[in-house]
Amino acid sequence: MTIRRLATLLVVVAIGMGSVFVLPHQLGYQPVGAELSLPEFLGEWWGKDGQVLEKERDVLGRDTDFARKIYTSGAGDSILASVVLAGQDMMTSIHRPERCLTAQGWQVGHQSKRVINLPGSGPLETTRLQNLKYIRLENGTSVPVNNLCYYWFIGADARAATHEERVWRDMLDRITKGYNQRWAMVMISAEITKDLRRFGRDERETDAMLQDFIKLIAPKLQKPSVTGG
Repeated sequence: MTIRRLATLLVVVAIGMGSVFVLPHQLGYQPVGAELSLPEFLGEWWGKDGQVLEKERDVLGRDTDFARKIYTSGAGDSILASVVLAGQDMMTSIHRPERCLTAQGWQVGHQSKRVINLPGSGPLETTRLQNLKYIRLENGTSVPVNNLCYYWFIGADARAATHEERVWRDMLDRITKGYNQRWAMVMISAEITKDLRRFGRDERETDAMLQDFIKLIAPKLQKPSVTGG
């Protein structure tokens, strides 16, 4: 890229970012492309409603909507599925997934991009996080717990695998179309249980379990208007 082209790009971005903050805070809503309800049964998995912490609501704003279930299987495995639907306030509703995880007590670690091929729906681009927290046992000692988390965003008609891509698309919609792209963030996570329980899963097995679960749940979380990404 030449210096002139780079300078032009930086000017466009600067103007765009400045325009975002002079737009009215209340913009027209676009139709929501995500389903804000999680199925109770999904293959071998049974889900029950999970708690949304008050700290999470405080971090993300009061007009943010949540859906959360903890899915368990007959093999004793557990998966946490969350859908977070942004509100209208750009300053609070646009958020990194790390904010939710930190509010849940996790230390966010390594991040990577992953593509999961959904049967009949094509590739789903996601971000994969490795997280850590310490839990205190009854004897007073603390033990590390490792976690794997996949996330992606669903808009009115498109998906985004990263927070940066979502912010960019949201900014363009507000500037060029004058509406609020009301995005939903989907997070699917599970603890690595190899050292926590008998017959627990290691990282590779946990990762395979999560990807298989995502193949089941992802098609149910987006409406027909949403295309790939």
